Amino acid sequence: MTKTIVTHSVTYIVMGLLASSLLDYTRLFAESSLSLMMRPTSDRWVMAGPLFQPVRGLMFGVVFHALREPFFGKKSGWLAMWLVLVVVGIIGTFGPAPGSVEGMVYTVLPLSVHLRGLPEVLLQSLFLSLILVHWVNNPQQRWIRWVMWIAFAILMSLPILGLLVGQPPGGDP
Repeated sequence: MTKTIVTHSVTYIVMGLLASSLLDYTRLFAESSLSLMMRPTSDRWVMAGPLFQPVRGLMFGVVFHALREPFFGKKSGWLAMWLVLVVVGIIGTFGPAPGSVEGMVYTVLPLSVHLRGLPEVLLQSLFLSLILVHWVNNPQQRWIRWVMWIAFAILMSLPILGLLVGQPPGGDP
């Protein structure tokens, strides 16, 4: 479960920072229909968001442990994991989240808003699956443990530092 916590947190923060910059989330959240449901990127809760990812990683870890047979020890285990994340967690959620079937049917958000955020979550879930399954299946490769733990320590410290100085990580001053 620890590997899931670390891998989810690292992939979530890296993809979030990239998507926020490339997709201009600051403007999108302020100037689109998302402004009714999304906090501004400068909000302290948004700044603290990455600090909650180990909790989500733990929840994923519980599920991945229960489904360890199809995920770990198999060449295509990453694909099985990714499909579960995409179908159940992204496209087929029970609630009307942006990018989900329910969101497209029951919200007033334009299709472009639903589709704009999908690359981020699809890629993050793909990287989570690829890296985690590789790490679990190859415990003899110590380099991945070092890289992931160092990345985790650095990336978890960024929001803490941002909160202490009052700046969003990677955001506008």
